[in-house]
Amino acid sequence: MIIGNGLIASSLKNIDSDDMLFFASGVSNSLETRRSEFEREFNLLKNALENAKEKKIVYFSTLSIHDQSKQDSHYVLHKKDIENYIKNNSENYLILRIGNIVGNGGNPNTLFNFLKTQISNNHQFVLHLNAKRLLVDIDDISKFLELNCSKMKNRTLNFAYPYYYNLKEIIAVIEKSLAKKAYFEEVQQGDFYQVEFNENINTFFAETSAERYLEILADKYI
Repeated sequence: MIIGNGLIASSLKNIDSDDMLFFASGVSNSLETRRSEFEREFNLLKNALENAKEKKIVYFSTLSIHDQSKQDSHYVLHKKDIENYIKNNSENYLILRIGNIVGNGGNPNTLFNFLKTQISNNHQFVLHLNAKRLLVDIDDISKFLELNCSKMKNRTLNFAYPYYYNLKEIIAVIEKSLAKKAYFEEVQQGDFYQVEFNENINTFFAETSAERYLEILADKYI
């Protein structure tokens, strides 16, 4: 059973199961401040858990929970509240805290989509030299779950390719794929946050180097 209709929900269709509750509906804008949007997701989750007590729930949270600069944001506080609610009200759950998703479509403001659009349209943008990001191919979410979900109970995992890409690395592969030059102003700003990855995550991505993983993302989605 899949709840949601966005990028993550669509990617799970090939592993949908009567024994699972994939909760992939949520507030997509991390800058959202309207209480009604967060309440809508929370109420949907509560009803889903109440009506599917026998199912294992898989919830998709965010790695931003580890970002100290966002601890007071409505989005992160909301995600923490939902995680805690699931832990206290489900007997069998798996929470995946997802990094920066790369896929076809989805939120145009995600890092990869934003950079692709700016470079494609010859727009100048500001590059934060100190920023680093954790990326993940949308297809790897369902692949990982197909291999590991049934073996995990009551776990919370950080999920992304376990390498911190600086923005120049990402821009370089997009430039190559588009055969276009990026125009940007460099500023000494930006940051990143360290997260720990479970051995299952490291094993899942072990056969692909960081450089090759980024090339694969560019080949698939540009």
